[in-house]
Amino acid sequence: MDRNTVLAIVLSLALFFVWNEFFLKPDAERRQALIEAQRAEQAELLGAGDASAPSTSGPVAIVGRPEAIAQAPGRLVIDSPEIDGSINLKGLLIDDIRLKNYRATPNRESAEVEVLNPVGTDDPFYGRLGWAGAGAPGLDDVWSVPGGARLSPSTPVTASLVKEGVLYETTLSIDDKFMISAEMRATNRTGRTLQLTPMGEMRRHGVPGDLTNFMILHEGAVGVVAGKRHLRKYKKLDDKPITDQGVGGWTGITDKYWLGAAVPPQTEAFAASFEQVGSALAPVFRTGWETAPRDIAAGETVNATGRVFAGAKLVKTLRSYEKPVDKGGLDVMQLDWAVDWGNFFFLTRPIFSVLHFFAELTKNYGVAILLLTLCIKIILFPLANKGFESMAKMKELQPKVKKLQDRYKEDKQKLQQEMMALYQKEKVNPMAGCLPILVQMPIFYALYKTLFVTIELRHQPFLYIKDLSEQDPTTIFNLFGLLPYDPTVLPLVGQFLGVGVLPLLMGVAMWFQTKLNPPAADPMQARIFAMMPFIFVFIFAPFAAGLVLYWFWNTALSVAQQYVIMRRNGVDVNLAENIKLPDFAKKLLPGRGKSEG
Repeated sequence: MDRNTVLAIVLSLALFFVWNEFFLKPDAERRQALIEAQRAEQAELLGAGDASAPSTSGPVAIVGRPEAIAQAPGRLVIDSPEIDGSINLKGLLIDDIRLKNYRATPNRESAEVEVLNPVGTDDPFYGRLGWAGAGAPGLDDVWSVPGGARLSPSTPVTASLVKEGVLYETTLSIDDKFMISAEMRATNRTGRTLQLTPMGEMRRHGVPGDLTNFMILHEGAVGVVAGKRHLRKYKKLDDKPITDQGVGGWTGITDKYWLGAAVPPQTEAFAASFEQVGSALAPVFRTGWETAPRDIAAGETVNATGRVFAGAKLVKTLRSYEKPVDKGGLDVMQLDWAVDWGNFFFLTRPIFSVLHFFAELTKNYGVAILLLTLCIKIILFPLANKGFESMAKMKELQPKVKKLQDRYKEDKQKLQQEMMALYQKEKVNPMAGCLPILVQMPIFYALYKTLFVTIELRHQPFLYIKDLSEQDPTTIFNLFGLLPYDPTVLPLVGQFLGVGVLPLLMGVAMWFQTKLNPPAADPMQARIFAMMPFIFVFIFAPFAAGLVLYWFWNTALSVAQQYVIMRRNGVDVNLAENIKLPDFAKKLLPGRGKSEG
């Protein structure tokens, strides 16, 4: 490694350090300070009776989740195969949802994932189904349920409330996954005609503290109205609220892996809204729907329905709710669009389907990634063959190119003309070798997106890796765990030290590939290309292990394919000489001299 290479590496690391210290870290600190300020003001507003949130009898302090749950005047316990939790009888709020089969870490003894949280915690997030209109039940009204009632898939529960002469009854039911349904009735006992509007909503107080805030991931308001998808991140809801109306759809607020959504009747027209209420420092993000108002004559009863989804964004589960009712679904329009498939959805959706198929077949997502990569290689095989054949011819022409470079080294324009004439004579397209890479880039991005946003890979193991959705847990700088310390926690330089086994294997595979490619005409370009495997090791180190596994396996297959094609085209593939290994290693490598074709 010469002086210029070392200097380039040092400058690159220095650039990463400066960017992190002076741009990324201050931005993260500002965002955390804003979140803390929002929570402080929210607590003050709650104590003063903020209209946008459930009121309390006094100033509200941020407390632990158990304490916040215990502050409710009464709760309906939820017990289903997927959900632990309860419903707050004050306001009939669905505000306590924990997932039995999802844990905070890969350790099965760690805490359950919390999707919805009551007011008083540091991340209030809840849903509500009911009525809007003068005299309708509000967030402060306390409902009653039969003593000892528990909401389960086999035991629906009816909550009731009498307010201003109107009897409200809501029969709640829950399935064996993540959907809570409500059949709502209002009986008018006032002696006059009333008007009530069925509604459903999700509310979140402030920006969540664990917001990923990643460019390719949507977190915030999301929904579908009559087939049209709506997205709005938290910071854009204050000045750009969304309203729409149509038949079929839902409104919600999404995290990376979890969703809270209010679902209206799919056969009725509804008006949807996505907005921010409250103050700028203490925002409350709200998404909701309302159907047409109901006129209720004296003595009459009207009915309405609604649903709340609160759980994991499992694609199979979301799609099961999209099925028609006669096929066991709920006919919810495009609920799987809660997953952020992105602009390349025409690639991400089929890639996920194939990946999930192989995972169910092999019972392991790591093996599924290897099989998916093999399928992609087979599909792109004809194009890759042409590209590698062109590269083989380019490599074969290198002696002639070198002579031209020596002859016209003082006349760059003449050199380019002679090289193009040589390529035309030998029928070689110097750009053809780039085609396989150019075609693979959208596929690579789509796979990156799929691995990053779908919950199916969360906490999925492969060999020594416990979670394919996170970066490789090993690092060469503690000898892959043999030394009892974690270098990635070191200040300033720790972020550069998380180079695990998979990134290293990927770098080695890329290095082998550079030895098969024709050398660059310009010495500076040659040095840059030689550095690329090293640079990519550090670039890929923080990526999800599943993505690095794909890139390593794809590169390894490409090396094997390129090697075979070059041998078939009579090109001298003398890896031992290129790599400059010891004599004993050279004897182990094939490709000594030209093949017979």
